[in-house]
Amino acid sequence: MAVPQSTHRSSGFRLPSFRRGDAVSVPGSVEAGALTARACVFASARVLMGFVFLWAFLDKTFGFGYATASGKGWVDGGAPAEGFLGHVAVGPMESTFHTWAGAAWADWLFMLGLLGIGLALTAGVALRAVAVAGSVMMALMWVAEWPPAKHLSDGSASMSTNPFVDYHLVYAVVLIVLAVVSAGDALGLGRWWARLPVVRDHTWLR
Repeated sequence: MAVPQSTHRSSGFRLPSFRRGDAVSVPGSVEAGALTARACVFASARVLMGFVFLWAFLDKTFGFGYATASGKGWVDGGAPAEGFLGHVAVGPMESTFHTWAGAAWADWLFMLGLLGIGLALTAGVALRAVAVAGSVMMALMWVAEWPPAKHLSDGSASMSTNPFVDYHLVYAVVLIVLAVVSAGDALGLGRWWARLPVVRDHTWLR
């Protein structure tokens, strides 16, 4: 007596899975492609964030005519941090920021921070340190703009569009996520960096 066989045939299509408990992915499979795509997405976000910081450094250094007017760059004798800190008009640190505006140490710290964070992100190294330093910088800039305020110190409207979330907080979260997922391992020098003896001995440099 013949045993009936199922007429159901597999279509060969399978949704990609990101669960660690799934079967080992084979190079060229859907799962391997999905993981590679995910790594490339994080790497792309890392490079784009790096350009945000590097461009800010370059524009403030040479005065390309965007945020920094031509002839007002750092190389022309301008004070990169003064324009931002000197125009703070709201928030609990308004007077403190005005005191810092124009100080040489503030300019150097600000510019070295932009350059260091930008280079590290682009190369994919020291992302944990970048997450900390970048988040501190973004937090200070958030306080300088102080989104919770509806009015500036002179009584005019602050034009704040959200009392809490602005792009500084979004940038800070992105920096933290990039460090958590080791976004420098793909399309970057992250793996090479992690093998350096000093980095192996001090994991916070990872």
